[in-house]
Amino acid sequence: MKDRTDIREEILRLREKRGAIILAHNYQPPEVQDIADLTGDSLELSRAAAVMEGEVIVFCGVDFMAETAAILSPEKTVLLPAEDACCPMAQMITAEELMLVKSRYPDAGVVCYVNTTAEVKAESDICCTSSNAIRVVNSVDQDQIIFVPDKNLARYAKRFTKKEILPWEGFCIVHDRITPEMVREARDAHPGAVLLVHPECRPEVIDLADHVASTSGIVRHVCSSEEHEFIIGTEVGILHRLARECKDKRCYPLSPEALCRNMKKTDLVKVRDALATLQPRITVPEEIASRARGAIERMLALP
Repeated sequence: MKDRTDIREEILRLREKRGAIILAHNYQPPEVQDIADLTGDSLELSRAAAVMEGEVIVFCGVDFMAETAAILSPEKTVLLPAEDACCPMAQMITAEELMLVKSRYPDAGVVCYVNTTAEVKAESDICCTSSNAIRVVNSVDQDQIIFVPDKNLARYAKRFTKKEILPWEGFCIVHDRITPEMVREARDAHPGAVLLVHPECRPEVIDLADHVASTSGIVRHVCSSEEHEFIIGTEVGILHRLARECKDKRCYPLSPEALCRNMKKTDLVKVRDALATLQPRITVPEEIASRARGAIERMLALP
C-alpha cells in the first residue's frame, strides 16, 4: 500500500492534469485540509465554487456542498470523493414539507440554510450560512420568515431582528449535543480561556459563550485576538486549521466528542480516485438547479 506522500504526489499530478481545484470544509480530516486549494466554511466555499478557475471541482465535504457547487457551476465537473457523505440536518426537511409550510404562511419569506437539498433551495427565496444568517434575515422584505431547517440558527438570528421567525425543528446532530454542563466542565478545566461557539449550538449554550461565529469566523477571531487560550465549541476538525494558522494560540475542544462522522468519510485515497476516474460526479437537474441558483445567488449578492 502506498504511503501518504505517494498519494499526495498522485493527487497533485492529477489535479494539474484535470485542471482541478480542491475545496475542503473546515471539518475535514487534517490530511485532506492540507492538500486543498481552499479550506473554509460554507459561505467561503460557495463563493469559491462560483468564481475559482478550474474545469473540475473536488468537493471534500458532504452532499449539499457538492450540490451547491454543481448548481453554481453547471459547466464544471463536480466530484464528491466520499459519495455517501451526507448531512443529517439537510435530510430533516423535504421540499414537500416546505411547500406545505409555505401554503400555511403564504405571505412569509423563506430563508433556507445552505445545509439543505437542492430541492429545498429551489422552494426558498434566499439561502444563508452560519456566517451571514443575520444579514440574510434582515435583507428579506417580508416581516414574517420561514427559516429552515436549523432551529438553533433560526433562534440565534432572531436575537438580531425584529422580524417574526418561524423555525423548522431541524438541528445539527453534533452541535445540538453540546450542553451547558459541558461548557461548565470546559471552563473549569481551562479557566480564563475565551469560549467561542458555533450558532448551531443550543440557545442555552450560546448564552454562556464569549463569542459566537461560523467556523472560519472562529479562526479569524482566534488569530486576531490578543488572548492566547480558547475553548472551541464546534466540530473538532477545525482544531487542525487553528493549529496551522494561529500557531501562537492554544485551543481546546469544548467537547472532544463533537465529531461529524460524515465529514470524516473523505480521505486521500478517495480524493485521488475521484480525480483519476472523475467519479462520483454530482449533478442537479436544471429544472431544480435554475430555481435553487436564484436563492444561492441572492445570498452571494449581499454585501
